[in-house]
This record gives sequence, C-alpha cells and structure tokens, in this order.
Amino acid sequence: MPDTHALAVLVLTFFALVLFTRKELPLQTSALIVLCLLALGFSIFPYEYEVDGVMTPFKTVSFFYGFGHEALVSVCALMVLGTGLVKTGALEPVGQLLSKMWAVSPSISLLTTLLIAAGLSAFINNTPIVVLLIPILVSVALKTKSNPAALLMPMGFASLIGGMGTTIGTSTNLLVVSVANDLGLPAMGVFDFFLPALCGSVVGIGFLWLIAPKMLPERDLPLTDASSRVYTAQLLVTEESSAVGKTLEALIKATKGQLKVGKIRRSATSFIIPLPDVIIRAGDKILVHDTPEQLKTLEKMTDTVLYAKDHRVDEEHPLTEGDQTVIEIIIDQRSPLLGTTLQASRFIENYKMIALAVHRGGEKIHEMPSGLGNLNLQLGDILLAQGSREDIDTLKSQHEFLVLDSRIELPQSKKAPLTIMIMFAVIASAAVGIMPIAVSAVIGVLFMLLSKCMSWSDVSRAMNVPVIMIVVSSLALGSAMTVTGASELIANGFVAATAGAPAPIILSGLILLMAIFTNVVSNNAAAVIGTPIAVSIATTLQLNPEPFVLAVLFGANMSYATPMAYKTNLLIMSAGNYTFGDFLRVGVPLSVIMWLTYSIILPLMYTL
Repeated sequence: MPDTHALAVLVLTFFALVLFTRKELPLQTSALIVLCLLALGFSIFPYEYEVDGVMTPFKTVSFFYGFGHEALVSVCALMVLGTGLVKTGALEPVGQLLSKMWAVSPSISLLTTLLIAAGLSAFINNTPIVVLLIPILVSVALKTKSNPAALLMPMGFASLIGGMGTTIGTSTNLLVVSVANDLGLPAMGVFDFFLPALCGSVVGIGFLWLIAPKMLPERDLPLTDASSRVYTAQLLVTEESSAVGKTLEALIKATKGQLKVGKIRRSATSFIIPLPDVIIRAGDKILVHDTPEQLKTLEKMTDTVLYAKDHRVDEEHPLTEGDQTVIEIIIDQRSPLLGTTLQASRFIENYKMIALAVHRGGEKIHEMPSGLGNLNLQLGDILLAQGSREDIDTLKSQHEFLVLDSRIELPQSKKAPLTIMIMFAVIASAAVGIMPIAVSAVIGVLFMLLSKCMSWSDVSRAMNVPVIMIVVSSLALGSAMTVTGASELIANGFVAATAGAPAPIILSGLILLMAIFTNVVSNNAAAVIGTPIAVSIATTLQLNPEPFVLAVLFGANMSYATPMAYKTNLLIMSAGNYTFGDFLRVGVPLSVIMWLTYSIILPLMYTL
C-alpha cells in the first residue's frame, strides 16, 4: 500500500502543475501557495522516514531551504552577471558585426545571428542576449523592408537551444544538475554534456536557418501600427469666443474632461500655469496634445480656433508631427512600468513621452486616449509611444527599457572589457573545478559592484521574483517526492507502463514527457520534479542514471511550442507581433525534431 504522505504529495504536485498554468494568479503567488500548503500539511501531519535504519522526523522548515539552495544562488548570480554584460556594452562588438553583415548577405547573416545567440546563451542567461538582439533585428527588418517574423522567432529559439550546452546555460540546467547531485549522483562539470548538446544544436539550428523562416507568415510590426499619432497644437481664444471670462476648470468641464492642457500662452513671452481658477482671456493660446480628430472636436467644444505654430489649421496648413518619432517600448523584466500603470508611473512627466496604444499578445487592446493611463502593464506588452528624438535618446540611455525603432544604438562603456574578464574568470574557475559555479558567480557579482560596472539598483532589477519562487517551490516539491517515495511511485508506474520496452524507448518517452511538461507548466518545475523521477527510473532498471538525468535536462529545455513556456518567448512574441498559432507552427516541429535527435544521441553516447 503506497504511503499516505506520498499519495498526498502526488496530489499536491498535480495541483501545483495545474496552478502554474493559471493566468488568473501571478506565477510567484501560485508558487507561494504550493510552498505554504506543503509546510502546512507536513506540520499538521508529521512525517518520519528511515535513515540508516533509524526513523527520523522530517523537518518541515527544510521546505524553505530552497531559498539558500546552491542552484538558486547560481541562477540569481548569473542573471545579475548577464545584466552587467549588457549594461556596460560588453556585447556591443557582436551587435556591430551583425548590423554590418546584414547589408552583405541576409542568409549568412541569419545563420551567424543564430550561432551567436546559441553560443552566447551557453554561458550567459539568454534573456539579456535576446534583449540585445531584438532591437538589432527589428532595425534590420525596417531598413531592408524584410519580414521581421522570419528573424525574431528563430533567434529566440536558437538562444534556448544554445542554453542546453553547459551546466550554466540556463536555470533549468543548474537545477537538474544540482538536484541530481543532492540525490547522490556525481557532480557534473560545466562541459560534461556539451557533446550531445552540440549534436542536437546542429540539427535544431539547421532547421531554424533553412526551414523555420519559410513557415512564418508576414507580420507587421506594432511600430507600423496606424494608430492615430498625437500632435501638438494651440487653441486660440478669439474675441467672440464663448470661452472668454470662463475659468479653466469650467472650460475643461465643458469638454467633459477631454481637454488636456499643457500650458497657456498669454503673450509672445508670457506663459501661465494651467491652474483650475485661471480666467481665460481673448488672445490666449491653449497648448494641447491630442489626435487630429480629437483636436477638431475640442475646437468646436471650446469655441476656439485650432492653430499649428503660426497658422490656422486648414487644408493648406495641416497638422505636422515636427521632430516627433514613434517607438515601441517592450515591457520586459527590468522595466519600471511592469505591473503598474502609466498614470501611476507618471509616464508623461518622467519620460516626456506620449503613449499611443498598447499591444498584448499580437492584438491592440487599448488606443489613445481611452483607458490607456489606467491599464496595468504586463510582461511582454508593447507600448507604442511618441516623443522627440532627444527624449527617446534619453530614454534609451537609462537602460531600463527595451526600445525598438529604426536605429541601432548599443550601450557603450569603458567598463566593457572588465566585465568580459570577470565573466570569463567566473566560467573558467568553475570549469576547471577551482570552485563551484555558485561561489564563482557570487564573487563575480561582487567584483562588478566594486568596480562600478553596475549598481545595486541594477542587481535588484536583474532579480526575477517569479523564477525565484518557482525554483523554491519546485525544490520543496522535489524534496517531498524523494523523502516520501512519491518519485519511486511515479517511476514504477512509468516502468510498468513501458514494460518490456528497450531502455532507449523508455528514455525517449521521458524526454517527450518533459518536453510536454515544460510547454504547459514551467521549465524549472518540470526539471526539479522530473529529476528524482528520472533517477528512480534508472535505479529500477539498474541502468546508468546520467542519460536519464540528461533526458530531463534536454526535455525541460524544449520550451518552443507556446509563448508562455519561457519568458523570452513573450518578448519575441511582442516584438515580432506573433500569434499563438505561430509558436505552434514552428515550435511543435522543432520540439519533435529535437526529441527524436536526443532520443537517438543519448542511447548511442551512453550505450543503453
């Protein structure tokens, strides 16, 4: 009869997997619910397990040890180091090389882009890599009038494929390797599974280079959205206007609050602050920003005359945008707008930019002027904004926003060589076994801070709370599954279901199961929950557990089929204006190809 606690953990694991797919709750909240349920359940119903023949009480507080787990420390430190590389412009030469190559040979340039994305992602968290390459590829697409959809998704998937190459390539790799080590397997070195990953990468990148671009339809960028642009104009109060003698507050009420006043010009050199009790006089020019249609409406409602510069707006003197430029701002993890509204963040006042529209999931959900200011912005949203070139350059220089327009501008810093040296030292010291990656990465962060390559505010922005919480809750679930024997139950069931099948078929089934889990739930959750199951399967079959652990690692990294499967998928979905169907169109065939490739490679290399 299965252990009651083991059955309860299996039920909770299933509940967690369902909860992680729910959009109603933030991922970090779902993870915290799972963590609290585990702690509460084992507190109310204590559990004892056998250690060297002695029954030992299970410490409920150990569920929280994940916050200090070596894998989580490594994940967080490497996220910070990747941010430091981008902030200092250490990757600038890569961007310059790519921007020059696209003018020579687009096909070879795409292959080079895929190889660079994959190569860098083997050592650096792929999010900053994708953030670096998106503006370059968007600029190339705009200048060459090529299909941006054919570039961005292959690049994003190439970075995921490259991340499989080393233990530090993705948080998933770190978790699988660390959990396997906790279960008694020998520690894996940085390059221990580089060869099978390289073989898989050749096949995957070949598909992304030669086939995937042809499978993707033409998609217009949100930057080319025909949303009404905002224009600056003046409402001239004439002698005959009914607005004369009214307070500004009364005039605004007459427009039902639609009149948004910038300032009031009373003479050639005199400007008045638009306070509610200001009395409107003949000759006043009220400075406003709005769409052409709305400006004409306001002209009638206020009984004024619409002027642009020194001319009355008519067919001979239409409204002009002047030096105004439209850009895309993608809401990524570092954005101060994430989780807040434009009104709460004082977007216009702080950034001197005017919001035109918001796109979410490939669709326009709000357009200026209605409802935009109070919309809660989410990860992957695209904010279509307008401002002067000077204000846009200022926005880019703050390194807080992923800004897309037709110009390629990469950060520049004298600290770039130093950050490269620090990153190289971190990787090298871990690769040769001088110290664990968690130690070398944290020391690397310290050196970046001491050398002022980055600040503590950069560190806090690099932290990803959803990733941290999903890792901790998954580690807690994995621990509960191991201690109670739940992982053995699943392993025995898996072996029974594949009874009589050769070991390579069982291994292939495990890869497929993890690939499905990672696209539906979470790659980190799939990795941590799947690793003890893989070890139990290998133990039951009396086989080498390493290829089964790698089956979990490679399968859990196949986050191609849905935009929610990985955070960079959301970024490229927004930037490329992809639909959910586009991810299925390319992601599912790529997942099948990678599954079959590793189903062949792993048994051959590990003689199963």
